[in-house]
Amino acid sequence: MASFHVIAGASETLERTKVRKIGVSDLFDALRRGVDDFMIKPSHIVFLCMIYPLVGVVLATWTSGANTLPLLFPLVSGFALIGPLAAIGLYEISRRREAGLDASWKHAFEVRNSPALPAIAAVGIMLFAIFITWLLTAKFFYEYLFGPEPPASLSGFIAQIFATGRGWTLILLGHAIGFVFAVVVLCTTVVAFPLLLDRDVGAYEAIHTSVRVVLANPIVMAVWGLIVAIGLIIGSLPVFVGLAVVLPILGHATWHVYRKVVEPPAGPRPAN
Repeated sequence: MASFHVIAGASETLERTKVRKIGVSDLFDALRRGVDDFMIKPSHIVFLCMIYPLVGVVLATWTSGANTLPLLFPLVSGFALIGPLAAIGLYEISRRREAGLDASWKHAFEVRNSPALPAIAAVGIMLFAIFITWLLTAKFFYEYLFGPEPPASLSGFIAQIFATGRGWTLILLGHAIGFVFAVVVLCTTVVAFPLLLDRDVGAYEAIHTSVRVVLANPIVMAVWGLIVAIGLIIGSLPVFVGLAVVLPILGHATWHVYRKVVEPPAGPRPAN
């Protein structure tokens, strides 16, 4: 790493990337390409992504105690908030395959050698801060409605949520609050990590480009967010095991969405 830089790129100047307008058909083409990446290199995909359902099971087990039951749904749904960072190895595999380089699973960990690693870490810290804020907000909202005392049992907790007016208030307003957090993450990171892997533009420009992508394609990006949300829900239903397929496909597809919506830089890209 030649120099430590976070906000700006290696040149210490703020580079302005150009974004395109795309259509919903481009999203489905990106999904098709994501499936293709997944099918071509399934061995390393399984290696990388089996950890996610395992983490989900561990979290669900950890929160099975009555004192932490109110945080079960916020923790599981919070996967969507840190997903863009968790899939960074998948972006690297798609990048290498596109460039005609060796795309075996070991290269997913070469992200640690990226010159943009400090900027990647900075955006990742931002995501974790949003994730923690979401958990604290969910905890505060639950305690505001039900008080600080934890539910006495799992059955009591379920009855409390689904059989009371306060429970339905928690469900409806909780989803609305979660939606706001998801929109913030979508707007700030939809192409941030793929861009940083591809071009060392700095954290500011990566986030700014994501915002401009959403502003230029509000309907299409809303559809993309819906696709991601539906995919995560489907993948989480069979005890999170489906995430081993859903996550890599969405991760690879995100790389291809980035390719469609962000103009390539002038001149040849380095093949590293």
